Amino acid sequence: MQTPIQNLHYAIGELAYAVARADGKVQREERELFKDIIETELRKDPDFDLADIIFKVMDKDKLDSDTVYSWALHEIKTNSHYLSPGLKATFLRIMERIAGAFPPVTASERRLINRFKKDIEPVHGDPVYYETVN
Repeated sequence: MQTPIQNLHYAIGELAYAVARADGKVQREERELFKDIIETELRKDPDFDLADIIFKVMDKDKLDSDTVYSWALHEIKTNSHYLSPGLKATFLRIMERIAGAFPPVTASERRLINRFKKDIEPVHGDPVYYETVN
């Protein structure tokens, strides 16, 4: 069983996969950069290998980016009490960096990122929860 923070980190993995998949096949460069981004952006969490697991599972299932996006947003909303403003910004930064990993950033990648900005804006965590884990 994962903690709410791990669930949120899993969700960003799903979102990153959705962005990488939005323009078709997930490129090798996107996979490699994703691991680097996760280690840089979420280095406080020991579950870095989660990134690789997410891509392997998603590739095996050949899921489309809209399905993966919906799952991720559901996970974020379910665990939103731990969603700090900083973590929201990190999620967006990761998505932007993944989109730029294999230039150019396509219209479908941009649409997904803009959709996330709109969908995540009204979701606010509870400082009582997210300040205890930082």
